[in-house]
Amino acid sequence: MTMSHSVTIRTQTVTSSSTAIIVNTGYLKSWSGLFKLLELALGVVCVAIEGHHIDAYWITAELFFLLITTTFMIGTFVLLLSCLVSLSTSSIISKTVYELLYHAIAFGLYLAASITFIAAVSDRRKYQREYEVLMAAAVICYILFEICGLVNSALYLISTIIALRTYRGL
Repeated sequence: MTMSHSVTIRTQTVTSSSTAIIVNTGYLKSWSGLFKLLELALGVVCVAIEGHHIDAYWITAELFFLLITTTFMIGTFVLLLSCLVSLSTSSIISKTVYELLYHAIAFGLYLAASITFIAAVSDRRKYQREYEVLMAAAVICYILFEICGLVNSALYLISTIIALRTYRGL
């Protein structure tokens, strides 16, 4: 004996629109996100120090360092921001060659600018020995500046290695 019964299926389509911005805070817990945040912070410090030190007697090394620092500070900010405001960007962009090339070029140019700046400042100090007392604060500031540049170069190198491993799927 078979019984028949009827089933009614109702479908309902619900749409919602929200203007809320979702922040991918989990990205900052990854190595890649952490290093980008540190690179950005040190970039801001370098630009702030050099921006405060602007004078009429620019040397080419200072200008080169400021240009490289500003360029990659902005680039890292845009890259970090895009990974934070989009849930898919951080997983997609790490699988492309863009992030690998970006960090490799940033490392090379940051290192070149830092070494050029260190050489120029060391050379300048050689010829300004008579002003050592007056230049003590400036020398300390330049040393901090040089250290920030070298540390940021190291951060970009580590980010390059992470991007290479992610790109290759290791």
